[in-house]
Amino acid sequence: MESSFADVVFIFVLAIFVGIEVISKVPSMLHTPLMSGTNAIHGIILFGGILVLADAASPLAQLLGFIAVVFGSANVFGGFMVTDRMLQMFKKKKK
Repeated sequence: MESSFADVVFIFVLAIFVGIEVISKVPSMLHTPLMSGTNAIHGIILFGGILVLADAASPLAQLLGFIAVVFGSANVFGGFMVTDRMLQMFKKKKK
């Protein structure tokens, strides 16, 4: 079954609204564990992007796949850096 462009845009916009609703209900104490879980999910998405890039046929698909993998990598590694920095705030300082 082929999806039309309108179907894909509708699903994308719906996902944005659902994501905003879910994230806005999270208390601030749970942001660090939520970010860690999200980073793990982004790692899986990055792996899928690499697999799709390996099967890209046209130069445009290869370029878009490469950009997606670069942005996904920045998201994963940056997210883990932010999570680590947030966790450092809870450690006791040495005297």
